Amino acid sequence: MATFCSVTVELLGFVKKSLFYQCSLTLIIYLVSAVIGIRERPNVFCMDSPQISVLMPVFNAAPWLRTCLDSIREQTLPNWQLCAVDDHSTDESAAILQEYAQMDARITWQRNSGKGIIPALRKAYAQATAPYITRMDADDIMPPLKLERLYQALPAAKRGYLSTGLVDYFSDGILQDGYRRYADWLNASLQSGHPYRFIYRECVIPSPCWMIHREDLEQAQAFQVDRYPEDYDLVFRFYQEGIKPLVVDEVLHWWRDHPQRSSRTLEQYAAQEYFKLKVPWFLKLDYQPGRPLVLWGGGRKGKSLARHLIDQGVPFHWICDTASKWGHSISGRIMKSPDLLEKLVNPQLIIGVSGPTDQVDIRKKLQGQNRQEGEDFFFFV
Repeated sequence: MATFCSVTVELLGFVKKSLFYQCSLTLIIYLVSAVIGIRERPNVFCMDSPQISVLMPVFNAAPWLRTCLDSIREQTLPNWQLCAVDDHSTDESAAILQEYAQMDARITWQRNSGKGIIPALRKAYAQATAPYITRMDADDIMPPLKLERLYQALPAAKRGYLSTGLVDYFSDGILQDGYRRYADWLNASLQSGHPYRFIYRECVIPSPCWMIHREDLEQAQAFQVDRYPEDYDLVFRFYQEGIKPLVVDEVLHWWRDHPQRSSRTLEQYAAQEYFKLKVPWFLKLDYQPGRPLVLWGGGRKGKSLARHLIDQGVPFHWICDTASKWGHSISGRIMKSPDLLEKLVNPQLIIGVSGPTDQVDIRKKLQGQNRQEGEDFFFFV
């Protein structure tokens, strides 16, 4: 124990001098205990009737996989099964999965018969037997109470809900400010009580931090369509089905940032893919053709949104705050001043302005006109 304390004190000294302070004290202590072996405990559980199936695609996650699996085994709620699928890894991931499967009967793994995260999720779900389903990323960490908290948050024997919680990022190196801002925004959206209001800006349910009854997951047709980003598409499906998020107000997932993350390296998660997903879902779920549609934003993202609307054959007015662009034709549409809003009857607006200060000003202006976010206007960036 003296060794544990000294190592913890040394690590905390490092934390105060680096950006790694952004990770919680609980995570630091967990990592230290994992290194010195304190994590071991009796393996007591009932595999005959697991309550929760954890779906986990795995691709070249060997540097982080043991820590991830240890965090799953350390859950305070023991009646889970892990359905892992190795997606043709070229590192030691498969060997690590086999090692842990031999140690713990709750852990099963297979090789992906297809290629990619969605086929891996399908294969994992085909092996799931529990009434409640969640997902995990192979390079991340579960706080010890994660599964218990998510499970307890769901109403007994009631459908139509999902549970979720707050998230935090950590990094073995320097955590970029963008990830911190995203985590802060995501947590604030969840804590607002109405996360779907912000669904067109970013994915409002963290992909590895939800739990849902399997019948609701199937009702949402999860993993049935090859559409990326798959986590964002699934949240739109939850929204479409009216599945209500129940938010646990504590950090229940630790996201690891590293250069090999899928969101950094795979083209399916490139920025341009998100508008391809958002625009069709907006037209299906929130667009009201009887109201004039207005696109606000003449920059790069506004132009990208305009192209998607044009491709979909959707009529719209286009406004921006840059006076030098007013009256000019861009992509066959005449750019106009925001004063146009005063002449339109009950318009809907989609906003493609990315500057944080500009977004604040636009929100204040629209709210001052008694327009409601999530009904009358929607931020897409």
